[in-house]
Amino acid sequence: MSPRDEIPTLKGLDGDGSVQVHQDANLKIEGAKVFSVYGKGGIGKSTTSSNLSAAFSMLGKRVLQIGCDPKHDSTFTLTGKLQPTVIDILKEVDFHAEELRPEDFVTTGFNGVMCVEAGGPPAGTGCGGYVVGQTVKLLKQHHLLEDTDVVIFDVLGDVVCGGFAAPLQHADRAVIVTANDFDSIYAMNRIIAAVQAKSSNYKVRLAGCVANRSRETDEVDRYCAKVGFNRLAHMPDIDAIRRSRLKKKTLFAMDDDQDIVMARAEYIRLAETLWRSVSEPECFPEPLPDREIFELLGFD
Repeated sequence: MSPRDEIPTLKGLDGDGSVQVHQDANLKIEGAKVFSVYGKGGIGKSTTSSNLSAAFSMLGKRVLQIGCDPKHDSTFTLTGKLQPTVIDILKEVDFHAEELRPEDFVTTGFNGVMCVEAGGPPAGTGCGGYVVGQTVKLLKQHHLLEDTDVVIFDVLGDVVCGGFAAPLQHADRAVIVTANDFDSIYAMNRIIAAVQAKSSNYKVRLAGCVANRSRETDEVDRYCAKVGFNRLAHMPDIDAIRRSRLKKKTLFAMDDDQDIVMARAEYIRLAETLWRSVSEPECFPEPLPDREIFELLGFD
């Protein structure tokens, strides 16, 4: 049996009917403050994660960003190009991880941010939790977490299955990227429920949400007031953010203009807020049943 076939499962610890990859308890990330970024597919999680990593680095923090998506584009604005995935690199050595060196799977990006693309299994096969587990295992084996202040997991879409919820087993705080519209807030409501389920067995708690690509925040704020959630930041729908991604750069590597300077300041403020959040009172929102979300935000 090859190492890739040895994928144990754990049943029943993270919710009724839960079946998922068993994460080794000895591989927990310690020392660094760990944040997992979730949100509806296409909402701007990778843009948010990369600019947040850059912001933390500008505050003097040693940062590691881990992309958890098969399309492996989480870190390309930090490094300027797509990076190979951990799972693809492991395949090249027939899953003999001992043959790998740190430079095989870690790239240094903007302002010293360490960048890793975990990748994911082929569509319809495997479990994302296995990929996350193997990535953390490699990082620990090579002592790459010992001198890290902040770890950011950028997680695929609004998937809340056990596999892609695996970063929550390492995280101190979960951050949800949303927008001022019904679909994004509906996805956020489900993610809140998933994080609350994990928090019964793991240290993870919810930090709050980031309103992204939104001119206004009235619907997000109305939802947050209803369930007891926190809006941490507001990233307006400005063209500078779109242009930065097209140029394969974070906002912090772009030439100054009024919008870019404003957006950078908001990311710095978000980084400072998240850094403090780990030692501040915890947030326990109450997700709404589907019918109540429609009544709150749906059309008349």
